[in-house]
Amino acid sequence: MVFLKFLIAFKSVTIGSLQHVLPILFAIGFTILLIKHSIQNLNDKKRQKTIHVLAWFVSLTVISFHLYRIGFDSYNFKTDLPMYLCSLMALLIPVFTYYRKYWMFEILVFWVIGGTLQGTLTPDITTGFPSFDYFRYWIVHLGLLTIIFYFIFVFKMKPKLISVLRSFLALQVYVLLMMVLNYLLDANYFYLNEKPKSASLLDYFGEWPYYILVGQLIVLPLFLIIYLPFYLSNNRKTT
Repeated sequence: MVFLKFLIAFKSVTIGSLQHVLPILFAIGFTILLIKHSIQNLNDKKRQKTIHVLAWFVSLTVISFHLYRIGFDSYNFKTDLPMYLCSLMALLIPVFTYYRKYWMFEILVFWVIGGTLQGTLTPDITTGFPSFDYFRYWIVHLGLLTIIFYFIFVFKMKPKLISVLRSFLALQVYVLLMMVLNYLLDANYFYLNEKPKSASLLDYFGEWPYYILVGQLIVLPLFLIIYLPFYLSNNRKTT
């Protein structure tokens, strides 16, 4: 009870706080146990069902959160639509876990590790534990990471070098769509018009529009860094 009160006392989620660290530690443990159990005890059909259920849990969390906000809170279509990259991936992730298409994996592996990991390290949460937004945020970000690592280690999916370019081009399509949506709604989805209020890597990239240009310039190197462990792993197997 004292520990719970200690958590609740801190309404804002700050980097390095218990509200930040504990969900990450829980997700790491859960992911390791889930992957180990699936490899040792489940056949391919049960593995797919397991990860598909998890994907629906992540997706329904986002849907429930937005329905709750629409019904019981002030909902602003300029700021609250699930169009930010992580929320959009969370809505679509059951499609990927059902069809298990490689081209989907090529896009998602870099988007999830590159984008969701940044959101995990520098959380952008308006209210902390035990708010719905707090649970929604961590279920989405950590859930997506769990799902993508499940496909890497359980289904043995690995990106290729060309996957870096394909994922980058897909990201450009997403950026263009968000630019159109931002224009129509006078919004700021994907932070194309303004940096997030909370601390993020964008703070080191200058003011608008320079942080957008810098962000675009580092996307390819970032994707290549993400690809590097897969490249080294493939080389090790061939030697």
